[in-house]
Amino acid sequence: MNEMVRQALNSRRVDRIEAVVVGASAGGVNALMDILPSLRADYPLPVVTVLHVMRGRQNQLVEVFRQRMALRVEEAADKGELEPGTLYFAPADYHLSIEEGGVFSLSLEDPVHFARPAIDITMESAADVYGARLAGILLTGANQDGAAGLAAIGAAGGLTVVQDPAEAQVAVMPNEAIRKRPPDLVLPLRDIRELLLALPA
Repeated sequence: MNEMVRQALNSRRVDRIEAVVVGASAGGVNALMDILPSLRADYPLPVVTVLHVMRGRQNQLVEVFRQRMALRVEEAADKGELEPGTLYFAPADYHLSIEEGGVFSLSLEDPVHFARPAIDITMESAADVYGARLAGILLTGANQDGAAGLAAIGAAGGLTVVQDPAEAQVAVMPNEAIRKRPPDLVLPLRDIRELLLALPA
């Protein structure tokens, strides 16, 4: 394990993580392709991904990632339960929330930062449910969506990670998150990939 990742997990006393939420926008598909395919079929956590995409593109993402991963890949469904060993994508044109008991909820509320699904909504709702047992990761993107959501995860005691802006295809989103609330870790993608594999379940 990367020594910085090891020290961060030790210093934060991260004993147990029950879910991971990942947010990305412009450049996000390439970033996700860099960090997610390494997850094994027996990966012990649910990973919920919110990516800004055009309407009608979400099912394509599910199929693309299914072809490249051993981990099960699904589109999040209303009232569906989060299950370990599954990568979920937020459906296009719906906000995705996580309710008590680890259950998905979809809504058609107004876009947030011009985005639906909005990363903020998913992260903030997940922080309410999981608190310190949540890891939030924010990657490349061109607006400030996700900054408030990641800050909410940090305020709830969860682990917060931002892609190194110097490496991001578009640095606006990582920079906004760092400005809003300094995260626990600012890492390049190779170390985020290693962190995902090291999270204690």
